[in-house]
Amino acid sequence: MDRKDWPEVASLIYHGTNHWYQSHGMNAIFTGAVEDTELFCEVYENLDPGCCILAVDQSSQRIAGSCFFHPRETHISLGIMNVHPDAMGQKVASRLLAHITNLAEAEQKPVRLVSSALNLDSFSLYTRAGFTPQTAFQDMILSVPETGIDHAPTGLNRVRKATLADVSKMVALELEHNHISREKDFRYFIENKSGIWHVSVYENETGDLEGFLVSVQHAASNMLGPGIARTDQQAAALIHAELNHNRGRSPVFLIPVTRRELVDTMYKWGARNCEIHFSQVRGNVALPEGVVMPTFMPETG
Repeated sequence: MDRKDWPEVASLIYHGTNHWYQSHGMNAIFTGAVEDTELFCEVYENLDPGCCILAVDQSSQRIAGSCFFHPRETHISLGIMNVHPDAMGQKVASRLLAHITNLAEAEQKPVRLVSSALNLDSFSLYTRAGFTPQTAFQDMILSVPETGIDHAPTGLNRVRKATLADVSKMVALELEHNHISREKDFRYFIENKSGIWHVSVYENETGDLEGFLVSVQHAASNMLGPGIARTDQQAAALIHAELNHNRGRSPVFLIPVTRRELVDTMYKWGARNCEIHFSQVRGNVALPEGVVMPTFMPETG
């Protein structure tokens, strides 16, 4: 992908994603301006220039498909992939995916992603290509009042805004719990040159980092994540802090279905389920530990 391709790729993301959801009886995901979805091009290009591949129709020269990927020290993550509705059935997605998996094999790295459990076409695409589901997540959405969330979870006083001095501890915590490393991402979030990111950390009494959570506020993406916490209580405190940073908005966040205490807490706060996702991995990796809260941009399962 070149800079000149951004508008067409953004249109593909916008219309391709909405087409799938609406053709399956659900609401559109993107409801703002088409150009809002250039956010995906911007973020991925800022982090990893040249890491979006395109499938181009040779007769029309129109972009038939796009796929972002995200190389890191421990893995390669697969970002958002879209295929133009007119190109369905032409194996565009499988060819884009094969490009990424071949790259990963050459570098001897696993590939990670988060995929919708509702989209059986993409689920089949990935599992046929050797991906194995690891963790199921409840996508939860919560409309935050202008006055903020009333409920004050235990440990909220241990949460503060992250600084660049926290990056090495965030990297170590994620490596311990999710067995991946992505220092570049954390610096990008905390530096926040675009003004859309916010990061909170949970610090215990001795000054050790026990968790962190990122959020993004943009017309094309309003989510909490990525995040890690050792316990459900720490995760709840971090979610509370980031929800209150999103007052008057309705962010989406992913909770592991196995974290019963945390799921119940979110229900008590008024959250509701809007989708189910799986983290999937191609290659040998250990199962995640603690509370892992992924997101869709930049994506890592």
